[in-house]
Amino acid sequence: MGSCVGLFVLAWTVVRHFSLTAAVVMSVVAALMPPLAAIIANSRREP
Repeated sequence: MGSCVGLFVLAWTVVRHFSLTAAVVMSVVAALMPPLAAIIANSRREP
């Protein structure tokens, strides 16, 4: 979760001054990380 918050903060405080597209991509990646982590964590099959 800390990496998601860090990506959001970094994207909109530093990166957007250089590239708006990169900031948007970083935000999308940060938004997709928690749901993907939950899907991967819950996909383990029990024997």
